Amino acid sequence: MDINYFKEFVVLAQTGNFMEAADILYSSQSALSKHIKSMELELGVPLFDRTTRKVKISKYGQLLLPYARQITEIQDKYTALLKSNIETDRDVLNLGSIYGLAQYHITDVLVKFKKNRPQSTLNVMQASSRDLAEMLRQGKCEVAFIRDIEDSGKEFIITPYATDTLIAVLPITHPLAGEKTIPLRMLEGENFLLEVPNTMPYRLSIKACELSGFEPKVTVTDVDREYLIDLVSEGMGVSLMLKQILLHYSDPKITTVDITPNVTTQISLCYLKDVELSDAAKHFVSCAESTAS
Repeated sequence: MDINYFKEFVVLAQTGNFMEAADILYSSQSALSKHIKSMELELGVPLFDRTTRKVKISKYGQLLLPYARQITEIQDKYTALLKSNIETDRDVLNLGSIYGLAQYHITDVLVKFKKNRPQSTLNVMQASSRDLAEMLRQGKCEVAFIRDIEDSGKEFIITPYATDTLIAVLPITHPLAGEKTIPLRMLEGENFLLEVPNTMPYRLSIKACELSGFEPKVTVTDVDREYLIDLVSEGMGVSLMLKQILLHYSDPKITTVDITPNVTTQISLCYLKDVELSDAAKHFVSCAESTAS
């Protein structure tokens, strides 16, 4: 039996949904279904009850689940250890990071690292925070800058690096444009122009409005911040954005205003507790700690 099938089994047992599990595994539903059926044929028992719309683990699956988790954890650990040692021998550092290298001065850390360690090769991979955590687990990177990391399993060493704050973006003609700070509830009823759902800025914006006691009227969502800023400048609505990100945009027809309640986000440098870092990774952590704000 392919050892990777055990991880697929664990993820499907956790989600109870083939589509969601396939997305997490970067696989297709058909491939996942084929692998699970292969396991069931080899074991001679059904692992899931498929009679309902939501896949439910069977009693045989429940028996297998704790052992499958152990197999998956051991596989992840030895894979990460092997990759880490290989990269150490090559003096290559695979670094993961959220988007916004310049805005959070992560580029300063990269420059300092290369200046102090010119013999090292630095591979930078940008991804979402959720994907970066999984990349650390799989050994695809040794260290990563992650925003608001969730670590209920206490598997990571987490070093705070930088913080950012949500602010309001208003057209310069807005009645509140001259204020330094406003309660966010004063924007209730405005048309909100936000980044796309499932992004961290979008979730922070919705959270801020909920803390202020209202549900925002979101009329536009887009991945292009410049487009959103342009819409604000034309009076099409208001936006909520991260202050450090917005500092790199310039438009005389908009203004920014701090909001209350204050909603912040934390960027941290993270790596696995149980994996010995390479010399290059240790040096990078040292560079990051001396640069942290």
